[in-house]
Amino acid sequence: MRARGVLAALTAAVLLGGVAGCGSDGGPGGDGNPHSFAELKRWGFTEWDHWAQRHSFRNPVVAGAWSAETMDQAPPQQPAPAPESAAPESPSALPSTGTGPGPVPAVAAQPVPRPYTSYPASGKVFLTAPNGGTGQCSATVVADPANPGHSNLVWTAAHCVHPGKGGDWYKNLVFVPAYNSSGAASDHQKAPLAEVAPLGQWWADKVITSPLWTTEGTRGGDAANQYDFAVIKVHGPEGESRSLEEVLGTAVPVWFDAPREQLAIQAWGYPAVAPFDGQELERCDSGRPAARSFDAARPAMLVIGCTMTAGASGGGWFADGPDGRQRLVSNTSIGTQAHTALNGPYLEGVARQALDYISRK
Repeated sequence: MRARGVLAALTAAVLLGGVAGCGSDGGPGGDGNPHSFAELKRWGFTEWDHWAQRHSFRNPVVAGAWSAETMDQAPPQQPAPAPESAAPESPSALPSTGTGPGPVPAVAAQPVPRPYTSYPASGKVFLTAPNGGTGQCSATVVADPANPGHSNLVWTAAHCVHPGKGGDWYKNLVFVPAYNSSGAASDHQKAPLAEVAPLGQWWADKVITSPLWTTEGTRGGDAANQYDFAVIKVHGPEGESRSLEEVLGTAVPVWFDAPREQLAIQAWGYPAVAPFDGQELERCDSGRPAARSFDAARPAMLVIGCTMTAGASGGGWFADGPDGRQRLVSNTSIGTQAHTALNGPYLEGVARQALDYISRK
């Protein structure tokens, strides 16, 4: 896979290495980072707040930063390739060490019927790197546990908001729900902004992700991808007093610690590398996931068959909950070079803590 522009460097997945030391109280160290995965699991609101204050995100609104043309030209963030030699396992085989019964069957992505305003929780995130390159990802509006019915929260992949170790937050971060709902911009046709962003541009105010990603994420398919998720808090266009959920009429609950063996997954996103062009919302009805673990001490990723390509990064993975309501259970993180499968993080305690923190801020 190759992408246009500066952000094409994200053709590989990130991996997790060493972490900074902790303070004597067992909480975040002098730089606010956790000492280990085990320590991060014990964090509460205070520790998350300490880390967030030390790694603050600033995203001033830049009028006119994103036109229909600049959004179309932004290269996709790449779902990096998982090692082909590490075959996924069935959930019953956990913890996985990278050996198993073989790859999951490929599932062809199918176009979602228009208009996309019928499925407004899905959309695109656009971003600018510090050196000026741009990028695009997929994302989902999720329910806010502290503000039911009034959510301004968007779920995506960590590599869509931060490059990882040694990097800083991306800028000009904006969410566009129901991107290209009418199809006016299909085949890269010129279209008015109102057609491309029918529900407006929603600028990021706050972002949270796993500190393990920001301290250790690099360009290899490894353990960092097991925490490749992020939550963005946004605000509406000028003059819009309603929340994102009120404008859209929906927000998807997140299902933490979902029983793997009971899931039948649909993955949604805007793939942008051939044979796709980034202008169409696609989905894969992938069924029961397999599992992949790069570090057995951390929750194994979900693995599904799906032919979506770069640009689908951050797109939501959905399954019906016990009440029959659709819930978000993961997001696209990494894929295979052959575009036959996708891997997404399993959302458990750390992801729950991240959502709880940004919900309460």
